[in-house]
Amino acid sequence: MIYRILGLLLVCMLGMSGLSFGQDSEEEETKTDYTEAVILVNVWLDAMQKYDELPGVSAIALQDQEVIWKGAYGMANPDTGLEMSPNTICSICSISKLFTSIAIMNLYEDGELRLDDEIQDLLPEYDLPQQYELSGPITIRKLLTHSSGLPRENAWSHWTDPDLEFPTKEEILERLEEQQTLYPSSTYFQYSNLAMALLGYVVEEVSGQSFEDYVNTLILNPLDMEDTRPDMPEDLWGDQLAVGHSSETMEGVQERLPMFEPNGVTPAAGFSSTVEDLADFAAWQFRLYDAEEEEILHPATIKNMHNIHWMDSDFGTSWGLGFSVYKGPDDQKWVGHGGHCPGYKTTLMMNPETKMAYSVMINSSNPNPSKYARGIHSILSKAKSIEPAEEEMAEELAEYAGYYQGQVMRSTSYVGTWGDKLVRMGLPADNPGGFNTYRRVDKDHFVRIRDNGEDGESMRFIRNDDGEIVQMKYYDNYISNRVEL
Repeated sequence: MIYRILGLLLVCMLGMSGLSFGQDSEEEETKTDYTEAVILVNVWLDAMQKYDELPGVSAIALQDQEVIWKGAYGMANPDTGLEMSPNTICSICSISKLFTSIAIMNLYEDGELRLDDEIQDLLPEYDLPQQYELSGPITIRKLLTHSSGLPRENAWSHWTDPDLEFPTKEEILERLEEQQTLYPSSTYFQYSNLAMALLGYVVEEVSGQSFEDYVNTLILNPLDMEDTRPDMPEDLWGDQLAVGHSSETMEGVQERLPMFEPNGVTPAAGFSSTVEDLADFAAWQFRLYDAEEEEILHPATIKNMHNIHWMDSDFGTSWGLGFSVYKGPDDQKWVGHGGHCPGYKTTLMMNPETKMAYSVMINSSNPNPSKYARGIHSILSKAKSIEPAEEEMAEELAEYAGYYQGQVMRSTSYVGTWGDKLVRMGLPADNPGGFNTYRRVDKDHFVRIRDNGEDGESMRFIRNDDGEIVQMKYYDNYISNRVEL
């Protein structure tokens, strides 16, 4: 493993493109070199896939129009030994809602509907009883912001059906009359798959096209998102489409789940995609921020969708037009969506200000993909702090890079280069960006740099008779052996 990591480092340092960015040669000094940060991302996510027992995970990091890094670990199909890749397809479940929302906003731009139109005026089959006489209207805007008062789900128990049989559009509409509103409209945030499914039916009713044709023609084809579909490609299941797994049971097992066909739930939770395609989707949104002309949507429309249109009175939940809007890493505004369907968990996180975006896909219902997206961000966001080392020092520091494991408790650390310093990251790490940095005092002797810039404890390296580094000693007490993982 260490040779693969060090090999990647060498390739990057010899001039791999796409890891540093700037507008032109005059801004050379402002570019961020992500080479060493990318090495840490690889080390961390590779370790977390094993420690967290993920069947497989794929991830990508984007800065505006450039992919900084992408990678994958574990298995897309453990039964056949098929490895996960950035091109592996997963169900993206509720991220589907973003495509439905964009379709609605395109109809809005074309004057085909208004955000304050009531659902029953656009969808004749809508007959869900309103139990609150004084409720405000259930409008397109309220459906987009999950503040309509509709229940979370339709009347079918498809999420818990062992056969994963999802109802059709017709079946969902037929049983609307058996349900009723949960709250008065415009009272509370109530996440609703039913609301977003109904918006997909509105797209069909207003456009005169099938939902699939409209989304393909409007969004997926123009953005060349060839591996994104408003369905689950059954012919690719177990191959490019990863096999999904359940949450972990009390016996510690994540069971293989059958493939499902989303049917009438598609506008809310039926799309499948790859992290590479979702990076293209994020790049389009960042591109539109600075555009002077329409590309699928007008620039002002995507900005409006990314603004807060609903916030609960406790200030705990805020939502845009289809997008989750929240204070994320670094206390900045982030937008995006997560997804969880039987066998899969996914996320898409975007920062409109810095134009950084992350997507993670896991073929299991067990983990939290946002944990990994935030972890990747916590490492990459520190790359600007790297002070480059001179070539001779860089070669000397690279000698220390590798894995070290405790002699008794078997705790594992990774030591890597960070410009003219070393970093040490304990594994596993829930906050990988919290790694320690060390400056060299003399050969094989380093000290930790405290947050205030002062020196902390020592970290020393021990060599064998052949001059090879075989151990690391820190706090002048704890000894770890160098290992190959």
